[in-house]
Amino acid sequence: MRFSVYQPPQALEIRVPILYFLSGLTCTEENFMGKSGAQQFAAKHGLMLVVPDTSPRNTGIPGEDDEWDLGTGAGFYVDATVEPWAAYYQMYSYVVEELPEIIAEHFPVDMEKQGIFGHSMGGHGALICALRNPDRYISVSAFAPIAAPSLSPWGQKAFTHYLGGDTESWRLYDASELVLSIGYKRTILIDQGTDDPFLEKDQLRPGIFAQSCAKAGVPLTLRFQQGYNHSYYFISSFIEDHIRYHADALGT
Repeated sequence: MRFSVYQPPQALEIRVPILYFLSGLTCTEENFMGKSGAQQFAAKHGLMLVVPDTSPRNTGIPGEDDEWDLGTGAGFYVDATVEPWAAYYQMYSYVVEELPEIIAEHFPVDMEKQGIFGHSMGGHGALICALRNPDRYISVSAFAPIAAPSLSPWGQKAFTHYLGGDTESWRLYDASELVLSIGYKRTILIDQGTDDPFLEKDQLRPGIFAQSCAKAGVPLTLRFQQGYNHSYYFISSFIEDHIRYHADALGT
């Protein structure tokens, strides 16, 4: 597994908070670093950015490269339980356990101050990681997340292949379900473009997540940004807000 790291200038002198970004379908560890413009704001607030790849690669699993929304580039941040995916596609454990251990060993970070955010499939990943590990992740935000994957064609396809047909097991990886059963004490920030084509196709379902948050009493700031779509232009337009949100939560 590959990942990208941006070290702010403050890391030369002190241990700094760490902010993970989980990318969307078809992305690698490079897209966010090259397109978001986040580094200038991470430097300002003294945050280390860590961006993992979106799936294992070159595993030899038959058909892993055949479809853009399954297999390579589409790990969905779950721990697969169905073969042949289960042997390699353990993205949830990689993000939550393995990657932080690597970062802590090799970089000057304060592991008591971790935040996480993401885009689309990665927004889904950020939400489930934070909801399932509220003591680990102090802050969580997302751009156009797949917020109710059990009700999304993308999520249903991925979950069926990676987790099997028992939809009860899907609940562990569905933010709209998790927030009802676990909750979250801090405010969650989500930005969603109104001209996002996947919004109309019911792939994202932010309204379902908002309803679940309201029912669970979880504070949510859901902002619909007029005229924006699903692209990195959308992310780069509001990345400063998200970095500031995490910096405030992480105490920088």
